Amino acid sequence: MKEEKELPRYKKIENSITSTFRKSIWLKFVEGINEFKMIEDGDKIAVCISGGKDSMLLAKCLQEIQRHRKMDFELKFIAMDPGYSEANRQKIIDNAKLLNIPLHIFNSNIFNVVEKIDDHPCYICARMRRGHLYNEAKRLGCNKIALGHHFDDVVETILLGMMYGAQMQTMMPKLHSTFHEGMELIRPLYYVKEADVIEWRDYNNLEFIKCACKITENRHLDSDDYDSKRSEMKSLLRQLRKNYDKIDMNIYNSTKNVNLSTLISYVKDGKTYHFLDDYDKKGLKESKKSDNFKGEE
Repeated sequence: MKEEKELPRYKKIENSITSTFRKSIWLKFVEGINEFKMIEDGDKIAVCISGGKDSMLLAKCLQEIQRHRKMDFELKFIAMDPGYSEANRQKIIDNAKLLNIPLHIFNSNIFNVVEKIDDHPCYICARMRRGHLYNEAKRLGCNKIALGHHFDDVVETILLGMMYGAQMQTMMPKLHSTFHEGMELIRPLYYVKEADVIEWRDYNNLEFIKCACKITENRHLDSDDYDSKRSEMKSLLRQLRKNYDKIDMNIYNSTKNVNLSTLISYVKDGKTYHFLDDYDKKGLKESKKSDNFKGEE
């Protein structure tokens, strides 16, 4: 009897997503795709690869759902080199080859530009990166870019907005680009938790680049320290989960169960609405209802 030919490593890694991590990753990924209608027939999606665990998992999940052929869409896997060290760039290339991801790399000089900025360099870097990714995706004929943000990113963004921005907002699962006509951004890992991404990485003995930012390297800062506010939110959530393991889901669900009648004010389409705008009118209506009820008695 012939011995079964051993599967290549990338196939084992792919299989782990729909078997070992079916419940925690695959079904959560599919849930987000379906609930928010992220993929449609005819889409050409640029999957943005940063080289980290999240974007690499995103690439594999999208390859897997494409193989199911329930929708007809194309994938382009793009990675922007903003000025990585040669070692980090090579690590991204090697991991893409290991995972059977056909990677297209293009260059930019973002790190050189941002290195001269002292005020919020991480925020500015992220904005510049996204602009370059949109431009390259459009050049390749894509109508969407896919980013690897996960559920923890979503919840941390909600807390950041409340605690440091004094506003109620969230990281949207998809949105139309403001400055790139006809382009859309999607976040297919929206419901996948970071702990499960880490478990998938470690289960498959994978090693990815982390921040790879020259700014934090040159200034001798850890990336989490540099983006200290988001690091605070991660720490806060870890503490809250010890008391209640569904706390992050409740924080997220609060953005889906907004009662406008109990808000002081809210913004819609750039216009601010305040509860006092129609407060007296509502009071008059309630008085009339009360009078009518008494009359019936």
